[in-house]
Amino acid sequence: MLGMGLSSGLGPRPSCRTACLQSTSRSLQPARSHERRTCLQPQRLARQHRSAIVVAASASSGNLGDKEALVKGDVGDPAKKVPSPLGGAAASDEKVKSLQDLPAYPRAFVVRRLIVFVGIVIGYASYYLTRNSLTYTAPVMVSDPTLGMDITQIGSLTSLFPIAYGFSKFVSGVLGARTSPTLMLAGGLMATAAVNLLFGAGNTLPWFLTFWAINGILQGFGGPCCARILTSWFATKERGTYWGMWNIAHNLGGFGAPILAGTAARYYGWKWGMWAPGLTGLVVGLILLFVVRDSPEQVGFPPVEVVEKAKPKKQADGSEGPKESLLTLLVNNVLKNPFIWGMALTYFFIYVVRQGVTSWFVFYLIKAKGVADAGSAAFRVSGLELGGLFGSLLAGRISDTLIARDPKGGNCGKRVQVVMAYTVGIAACLAAFYFTPASWPIVQWTTVFFIGFFLYGPQMLIGLCGAELVGPESVGASEGFLGWVAYLGAANAGIPLSIIVKNYGWEAYFVALGVACAMALLLLAPMMNLKSYVQREELKEKRLRLKGA
Repeated sequence: MLGMGLSSGLGPRPSCRTACLQSTSRSLQPARSHERRTCLQPQRLARQHRSAIVVAASASSGNLGDKEALVKGDVGDPAKKVPSPLGGAAASDEKVKSLQDLPAYPRAFVVRRLIVFVGIVIGYASYYLTRNSLTYTAPVMVSDPTLGMDITQIGSLTSLFPIAYGFSKFVSGVLGARTSPTLMLAGGLMATAAVNLLFGAGNTLPWFLTFWAINGILQGFGGPCCARILTSWFATKERGTYWGMWNIAHNLGGFGAPILAGTAARYYGWKWGMWAPGLTGLVVGLILLFVVRDSPEQVGFPPVEVVEKAKPKKQADGSEGPKESLLTLLVNNVLKNPFIWGMALTYFFIYVVRQGVTSWFVFYLIKAKGVADAGSAAFRVSGLELGGLFGSLLAGRISDTLIARDPKGGNCGKRVQVVMAYTVGIAACLAAFYFTPASWPIVQWTTVFFIGFFLYGPQMLIGLCGAELVGPESVGASEGFLGWVAYLGAANAGIPLSIIVKNYGWEAYFVALGVACAMALLLLAPMMNLKSYVQREELKEKRLRLKGA
C-alpha cells in the first residue's frame, strides 16, 4: 500500500520534467532558427557592400569590363579573377568616386600607402647620403698627399654643386610632369649613386668637378618626385601631417651621412667615403622600383581625392583637343600664378635666414662672443637640426587641424597663417640669441634649438603650399621652381652677408636676418585666406552648374 502510494506519488514528476523539456525545446527552435538567420544577415550585407564598392571603384577608373562582371555577382570569385581592390571595406554608397567617400580607408589601402610612404622617406634620405658624401670625405682627400688638393679646390667643388642642383630641381620638375615619378625617383637615386662610385675612381680635379656637377644635376630629381607621389596618396586634410613626416628624410640623411661616409673614409680611405654611399644608393634605388607606386589608381584603388574640375570647351568635332605642352603648363599654371611667385619670394627670404644661420653662427660665436674654439661653438649650434625635426612635424599637424576646423576656408591660407606665426618666432629667437651671453652655453643651445624649430616649419609648409596651389600635372614644376628660387636665396646668404659683416659688424648681420623675416611676412600677408587648386576648381564647377541651371 505504501509502495503503491510512493509509486503513484512519484510517478507524475518525470512526466512533468519531460513535458517541460519538450516545451522548452519547441520554444527554442524558432529562436535558434531566427538566430541562424540573424547571423547570416551581416555576411550577406558584407557581400553586398563589397560588391557595391568594387563596382563603384571600377566605374571611377573607367574599367567597364570589370564593372559588368562585378554587377553580375562575380565578386570574390577566384575563377572569374575579378579584382577587388577595396577588399572588405564596408560602404553601401554606389557612387564612390574617391576613397574619401568611404567612412574609413580600407586596411589594404592603408598598408599599401604606408609601404609607399616609408619608401619615399628612405629614398629621399638616401639622396642625402650621396649628396653629403663629399662633405665628410673632403678632409681625408686634402690629407692624401697623392691627390695634392687644398681647401680652395674643395671649395670649387662645393660652390659648383648648388648651382647645378638648383637648376636641375627646376628643370626636372618641369620635364618630369609626363614621366613616372617612381621611375624618376629610383632612377635618379641609382644614377647619383653611380656618380659617387665614378667620383671615387678618379684622382684629378677636372674629373672631380665633372662628376660632382653631374651629381648636382641628378640630385634635383628627388624632391619634385616625392612631392608628386605624396599629393597622389594623401588627401588635403591629412597632407600637412605626412608632408612634415616626410620632411624627416632631410634629418635622417643628414644624420646618416657622417656615420656612413665619414666612418668609411676614416678607416678605409677617401675612395670608400664615396663608394659606401654609392653602393647604398644603388640598393635602395632597386628596392624603390618594387615598393613605390605613383598613385593609388596604379594598384587598383580609387584616388584619395577627386577634383571637381570644370570641363574644358570642346572643339567643333566634339573632342577636347590636344594635351597642353610642358611649356604651356609651366607658363599658365606656375609662372603666371601670382601666388606661386609670392611663395617663391617668401622661400627666397626664408632660405637667406636658413643659410645665414647655418653658415655664420659658428663664426659669430667665435668672433663676437669669444667662444674658445670651433668644437665648443659647434656644440652650441648643434640643436638646429633637432629643433627643425620637431618644428616641421608640428607645423604640418597644426595646419591640418586648422583646415579640419574650417573646411570652407582657404586651405593654403591656413598653412600660410602657420608660416607667419613661425616666422615671427624666428625673428624673436634671433634677437634672443644675439643678446644671450657666451657664459650661458645651455641657453644658447636652447635658443638655437627653437630657431631650428621655427625655421624648418616654414621651409616645409611653403613647399606644400606650392604643391597645393597647382594641378597634379604641375606639382613637379611648381616644386622645382620654388626650389630654384630658394637656392638663389641660399646663395645670397654667402658673399652678401660676408660683406655686411666685414663692413658693418655682426649687429648689421642680425638686422639683415630680421629684415628677411619682415619681408617674408609682408609677402605672406595677402595670402592668409588663399584657396588651394582643388578648392578653386570646385568653386568654378559650382558656378558653371548655377549658370546651367
